[in-house]
Amino acid sequence: MKKLFLFLSLLTGMMVQSQSFSLFAQGNSNKEELPVAGVHWAKGEKPKDAGKKSQNSPNLTWHGGPVMSSARATAIFWGPSWGNANFRADKMSGLDSFYQGIGGSNYAGTTNEYSGVTSAISYTGNILDLSPAAQNGNRTTPILAEVCKVIKTPVTNGYYPVYVDAPRGHAKYCAWHSSGTCNGTPVQFAFFFNLDGDAGCDPEDTSGLHSQGLSALANVSGHELSEARTDPQLNAWYDSSGAENADKCAWSFNTSLLTFSNHNQWKIQGNWSNNAFNSGTGYPNSSGQKGCIDGGGK
Repeated sequence: MKKLFLFLSLLTGMMVQSQSFSLFAQGNSNKEELPVAGVHWAKGEKPKDAGKKSQNSPNLTWHGGPVMSSARATAIFWGPSWGNANFRADKMSGLDSFYQGIGGSNYAGTTNEYSGVTSAISYTGNILDLSPAAQNGNRTTPILAEVCKVIKTPVTNGYYPVYVDAPRGHAKYCAWHSSGTCNGTPVQFAFFFNLDGDAGCDPEDTSGLHSQGLSALANVSGHELSEARTDPQLNAWYDSSGAENADKCAWSFNTSLLTFSNHNQWKIQGNWSNNAFNSGTGYPNSSGQKGCIDGGGK
């Protein structure tokens, strides 16, 4: 799927509770806010020109930008509903388990062919912010502002997924990722709607191990983290149409349940592998291109 180059309002320097932040691209003299990328479109909402077959190779190519050789994740649960036990259900504890187990898993290893990326993913736990959350994800600015507000000591390999309590509504996407800086420290972050009862973002996990809302968040969380690791600043690995590794395999599942390193199991889409496509060992994406792998099965 194409990256969304949503160039938003120019920033001239902002402060959030003594934390300064910037979404300006490094070396960008025009000071354009970095765009949303890695958009996980809801089912049936993919743009008509995204993911089309072309005469070009479907493989990802490197565009000169950095990757995340390791990732240190801290989940942020934002919005007053997260304080309600009925709303929270198994989502918060389940996502904690998701991030605790993804490091070193076979699923994490699906991205390691992209030079410099490793399966070293650690989890520092979650941060709960019960203040009113952004009600939509059409701008990166308020999401990065939230990250810079609650993360007191950001790290350069930090990955900060922000889970709001607002439903998707009429938005055509489930999640996205981007990057910016907090107090001069580069950070990677992502945005997620509450997906309870959302058929458009539902992986249809029938295992009974998790609630529907948690299963949906886990699948899109795998998507965004995979892309943040291989294309953190939106200038590293993507194909000729701008699609990143998880974009190319969105809503394409192979193994019914993937087992993480902490033995928890999840239904998660695969990621694109140049090696698998070249050797004919991958499974097909929605365009029939056999380059997806998920780290499960044989």
